[in-house]
Amino acid sequence: MRNSHLLRTTCYLLCATCYVLLLFGVDALACTSAIVSGRLTANGRPLLWKHRDTGEPNNRVKRIEAHDGLMEFVALFDARDLRDTAAWIGMNTAGFAIMNTASYNLNADDVPTSQMDREGVVMRLALERCVSLADFETLLDTLSRPLGVEANFGVMDAAGHAAYYETGNYSYRKFDVDDAPEGYIVRTNYSHSGREGEGHGYIRERNALELLAPHVVARDICPATFTEELSRTFYNSLTREFHLPDTRADRWIVDQDFIPRRISTASVVIEGVLPGEGGDRSVMWTALGYPPCAVVCPVTTGEGGVPERLTGQGPKNHAPECDEVLSRKAQVFSISRGNGSRYIDFDVLYNNDGTGYCQTLRRRAMEVYRNYSR
Repeated sequence: MRNSHLLRTTCYLLCATCYVLLLFGVDALACTSAIVSGRLTANGRPLLWKHRDTGEPNNRVKRIEAHDGLMEFVALFDARDLRDTAAWIGMNTAGFAIMNTASYNLNADDVPTSQMDREGVVMRLALERCVSLADFETLLDTLSRPLGVEANFGVMDAAGHAAYYETGNYSYRKFDVDDAPEGYIVRTNYSHSGREGEGHGYIRERNALELLAPHVVARDICPATFTEELSRTFYNSLTREFHLPDTRADRWIVDQDFIPRRISTASVVIEGVLPGEGGDRSVMWTALGYPPCAVVCPVTTGEGGVPERLTGQGPKNHAPECDEVLSRKAQVFSISRGNGSRYIDFDVLYNNDGTGYCQTLRRRAMEVYRNYSR
């Protein structure tokens, strides 16, 4: 019976991957992420954060109901993924949560491109089937090789356990947040167990570490630390540039090595549960679209847990909230000629009058946080 179930899982993975590759092609992914232990957070709940960067700007959230012995979950999907094949961050009713960042320094093999880019498919499988970190390890151990992935999977469960799994086609290495001296881990687009000096996101990783540092000392990290600070902050740890209305000379800045990037499409924080709480008490704080222009919305499992504005609608399966945010983003990247798309009109985001999108939308988002109760 167990072998039959694993065979069905493997067949699903292979078929789903073919669909994803036919639909999307090879998509260069890049993200900034973190796992935070409850001992560093303001309310004792662990956090899983993903600031998503991808070539597909239209994201949506969907609740997948329990069926055929599989668990109910909510997750972030691409709008064009009409079959909900690839989940990019999500959580299920057992309090299990997962996300990923792409890695570019793990695999050293000749697995063809047609068998790669299965990360989102693996994460959907995990959300349907896993309750604990041990379950996820079993899933990785039993899926057929090559896995078709090169990623840092961030995983959290209702028991308070959390870890990154730096995973390639044939093996993985676990980095448990309990073993992290400071109680948190940051990952971007390389793996610490991979080939040294290769991959991407070294500056963004340092950006996140430096921006988090005062919160680590204060032990006051919360979901807003990520959605309202890191995902809206234009800081470059290499050049030491920190763009604010009163610290810059020019209206235009170059979009280079900040956490928010032109290809940023969502900032999502999954807030886990306290010991003894049910897994269905987790909250997925979701900012769709370009995060500096977005407002966060709470998402939960169960009927009515996903705000309608976050769901795919109409012939293009777009979320209305995401479309609204992308219209604001168009004002930020308003130059279309030549290399104009690399330049940010910073006055649209921050200005001395306090009317920039980052300023006004942050105030709205903080009201959402203050008014929400489980």
